[in-house]
Amino acid sequence: MYELTIVTKKEFIYTVRKGDTLFRIARRFGSSVRAIVQANHLFSPVTDSGVIFPGNVLVVPNLSKLGKVFYVVKSGDSVSGIASRFSTFTDLVSGINNLANPNLIFPDQQFLVPVFIYEIQSGDSLFDISRRFGISLSSIIKANLDRPGFQKDIIWPNFHLILPLPTSRNIVVWTPLPGTKVVSNQRIEGQARAFEAVLNHELIDANGVIVSNERFTLTDAGGPKYGNFSSTLPFDRTPTVSTGELRVFTRSPQDGSIQDLVRIIVLF
Repeated sequence: MYELTIVTKKEFIYTVRKGDTLFRIARRFGSSVRAIVQANHLFSPVTDSGVIFPGNVLVVPNLSKLGKVFYVVKSGDSVSGIASRFSTFTDLVSGINNLANPNLIFPDQQFLVPVFIYEIQSGDSLFDISRRFGISLSSIIKANLDRPGFQKDIIWPNFHLILPLPTSRNIVVWTPLPGTKVVSNQRIEGQARAFEAVLNHELIDANGVIVSNERFTLTDAGGPKYGNFSSTLPFDRTPTVSTGELRVFTRSPQDGSIQDLVRIIVLF
């Protein structure tokens, strides 16, 4: 039921500048004024309807394209600051964006960031969302700072909430997203920096039953690059409960211990 409220349109995280209007922002990113107002709850009593100010952070949905979330660099940004905002790692942000020099970035660059967008539903609370998706409250609050329609205590239906993805320094999983339903032979996709390009994954239900045995896949580029990976999750056993955890990781070439573990809450 929850995956229907995860936004799959390509979205941009944009910081308002002096002279900006909603119309200009909408035209620039293939959106509409109405969509931006709705996604950011630019309504009374939070703010005067449709009013924005320099420094406001907006989620801007593209109306025609499916895709991931991109952060639009503003003056004064650094890769480490962007990574911190979304509770991830500088190496990861640099790697998935193929930055030749992470110390040299410019305003208006668009960086892929490891987040997804959840559309608030009636009855939601930040605590419930945090628990449902396995994402800490502090990470959610930090990711949504300076958004005019965001408040810690009151959230509004249809507001587009930025949710950081669980990552390690070397792994991000794009599919499946946290809180979504998985089935046998579910596709798994992401990016990773892995020794000899080898990546492992398994699926476990909340009772500890291994639903999909540990298997490995290969990225299309070995370290130090972040290569793309794709695999499937065949069910070796039937889940015994309706929730579980996807685990994606590498193993140490020295002793075989688990490294870079990424844990994603899923539904069955």
